[in-house]
Amino acid sequence: MSQSPWAPPYGQEPMSGQDQTEQENQLATKKFSVRVILGIWTASYAIAILLTTLALASSGNLADKVGDKIAEPNWLVGVSAVFLWGPFIFALSIASRRVGSGNFAKDYFLKFRFIDLLGIPIGVLSQVFLVGLVTWPFHVLFPEKFDPENVERRARDLFDNAHGIWLVVLVIVVVFGAPIVEELVYRGLIQGHLRGSINEIAALFITAVWFAGIHFQIVEFPGLLAFAIVLGSCFHFTKRLGMSVVAHVAFNATGLIFVALL
Repeated sequence: MSQSPWAPPYGQEPMSGQDQTEQENQLATKKFSVRVILGIWTASYAIAILLTTLALASSGNLADKVGDKIAEPNWLVGVSAVFLWGPFIFALSIASRRVGSGNFAKDYFLKFRFIDLLGIPIGVLSQVFLVGLVTWPFHVLFPEKFDPENVERRARDLFDNAHGIWLVVLVIVVVFGAPIVEELVYRGLIQGHLRGSINEIAALFITAVWFAGIHFQIVEFPGLLAFAIVLGSCFHFTKRLGMSVVAHVAFNATGLIFVALL
């Protein structure tokens, strides 16, 4: 009896759907080399900074003096988000068509399943307990620098400066926009494809340090690094962005609620 045309080679078991998906993911990561990843991120970030700087300069009002601190204009939150995320999303789309499969969701592991809702308690607990826990030793060693008020200062300044429609914009940007775009860039692009060139655990930690460092806030770095490791672990074990996006949304929402209530 002749072998069916779809039968696996002799001595091999047919691949399950999960194995086939993982094999496809591994092939996709090889196309996104370290050079491509660095090129996408560097070009996007440079363009984002240029656009934001031009917007501030053209406004003729880089900042308003309020007491002894500088308050950013209300409109800057929304404009910065558009100018920061736009280049990244555009670059990811171009890379998907030219280097990847042409399927944006597939190339950046943008999938959701019901179990990804576990990201809600993960994000909340990370904000409530994890950030404070990892920041505490630094507060003991450097009490003035890592004072809790300094750690949450940026979020509080943003919230205190937002009123009316700008508060709605702040919520959309912080709670929904930032988590989705940042997970696409850092877990979907960087960690997701860097693991094809180096060890998966190394890719997780490199991405976490990258994510925490790019916020340029020393007092926030320990907490952001710890949370980035949590987000990276969500992606590492699920091989998709669903759980990390949900956890990121819950984390940011909880932080904003704390700032509003306390």
